[in-house]
This record gives sequence, structure tokens and C-alpha cells, in this order.
Amino acid sequence: MFDLDGVLTDTAEYHYQAWKQIADEHGLFFDRSANEQLKGVSRRRSLEIILEANQAGQRFNEQEKEQIIGIKNKIYQNLLKNITVRDILPGIEGFLREARTRGLLLAVASASRNADTVLTRLGIKPVFDYIADAGKIARTKPDPEVFLDCCRNLGVQPQSCIGFEDSQAGIEAIRSAQMRSVGIHVNVTSLAPDLPYQGTEELDVQQVLAYFEESV
Repeated sequence: MFDLDGVLTDTAEYHYQAWKQIADEHGLFFDRSANEQLKGVSRRRSLEIILEANQAGQRFNEQEKEQIIGIKNKIYQNLLKNITVRDILPGIEGFLREARTRGLLLAVASASRNADTVLTRLGIKPVFDYIADAGKIARTKPDPEVFLDCCRNLGVQPQSCIGFEDSQAGIEAIRSAQMRSVGIHVNVTSLAPDLPYQGTEELDVQQVLAYFEESV
């Protein structure tokens, strides 16, 4: 099961540009370091993190927050029009192809409500057996709900699954789901991935399977 941003492609720059525009319009501080704190979390939680960092948690009411989130998403969606197959991260196409050849079930477990659009533009949507609908996921990472949703829809037990993530929140979600975890350049602040990689170009299906078979 794969996270989207930072694992299959990298739209972090687009998220940054969208949130930066929102922050500037409202006089809020936001830089690339702050953007790192938004990895793997929902739009709503991203806004809350930005407001908390600016001690502005009570500045906007609920309706205003929803409006801000909606505007941010429109900015982001417009930027997504620039995505093409060239934006698939190194090694991912070969890794997915090999996994399919071996008959492995594949799913996308992302907090992004734009996952379907992004996967379509990348040209890899047909590769996956299931894509979680973030709009129907009540609790975002580090809660394991999105991974458990994938397990249910694939008809498999969490203990037999491997999750691929690039964020600390994602690794915590995978472990909470009782799945095994593969980390891609994770900035570890609490729980480390079972099998860490520095980049997607290092991924190897045989190596990943062999590692977890040996660790059972």
C-alpha cells in the first residue's frame, strides 16, 4: 500500500506554493521548513498546524476555515495541471510493474482528495487494485484508518501487508494498523520504519519481500 506524495510522485512543491499563497494573503508566517510539518496530513489539519504555529488558532471561525481550505485546494488543483508521466519518482514504474508481475495486490493509501486526478495524470492509475477515497476517511494519519480501509477493500489481513510512506505520521499509521513499513527518506522523530530507504530509486521488490519474509 502506497502513500502518494513523496512515494509515487512529489507534489510537495505544489502544496507549498498553494499554502504559501494562502499564508501571505492572511499575513501568516509559512516557509519550506514549516511545510515539512504538513507531510501526510489532511488539508484541515495542515491549516490547523499553520494557524497554531502563528498562534492564530482562534482567528478564523469554522466557516472561514472551510473557505480557506477550499481556496487552497483550487490553487493546488490548478498547479496539478502541470503534472505528467515525467513526474513519477525514479524507480517507481519498474517497481510497480515487477510487483504486478508477481501477482501482488496494490493500493494507494493517501490523505489527498486529489489522488485520483494525480494518478490519472501520471498514467499509473490502472496499476492499482484500490485507491482509498480520502473524502470518506474520517481520521487522517497517524490514525491507521486509511490503511485499514485498503485492507478491507482488498480482502486481506493487515499483518500480510506492507505500507510505503515518506512521513513520520504515515509510518505511525502503518504500524498502528499492524502492517510492516517501508520508509522513503523519512525524517524520523519517533517511530522508525521497519525497512528504510533514502530514495525510491533504491526500491527492489525482491529485496523488500525477502526482508519481511526473514523477519517473520
